[in-house]
Amino acid sequence: MLIAGAIGAGSVIAGISASGLAAAAPTPAATDDATPPFAVENFDYPNAAKIFQEQGIALRKGDGRILLVDCKVSRQIQVLTSVNHPGQSEPGVYCFKVAGTGKTGYLELQVPSVYSIMTGDVAVRAKLRVDGKDQEPVVLSKNDAVGVGVGAPVPGPATTLVELRVTG
Repeated sequence: MLIAGAIGAGSVIAGISASGLAAAAPTPAATDDATPPFAVENFDYPNAAKIFQEQGIALRKGDGRILLVDCKVSRQIQVLTSVNHPGQSEPGVYCFKVAGTGKTGYLELQVPSVYSIMTGDVAVRAKLRVDGKDQEPVVLSKNDAVGVGVGAPVPGPATTLVELRVTG
């Protein structure tokens, strides 16, 4: 009798569970013929036009890991230039911070009249352009500083920084 009662109780519980599942089964939603638009990432730097107007440098494209910041926030990458723009947090210096793991990052930019690049706890490869011609990339180790060209109007054309890559 005890076994029959247990079997009966199990059947009732199973029946309740099955009916609960059947009642809770989702019904397909009505579909629209219009397909929602795809999100397309173009890697353009956010607020680039505003940054250009306020700070005088063009931030073009990147992977989102190298960020322009106030020099009081971070000095992981410092770009020294002979241009003193009113929007700079420190005259003649642009500072960048590497987000995420700090092991990789890419930023296509245009910083005119650069004469030095300094790194903190990241290694960087920088591409420069003089008179419209790409120069050999400059490789900086962690905690390094390198003179990269002519910044001020002295004999020779000014150097423009066009790319930063964090390499470790």
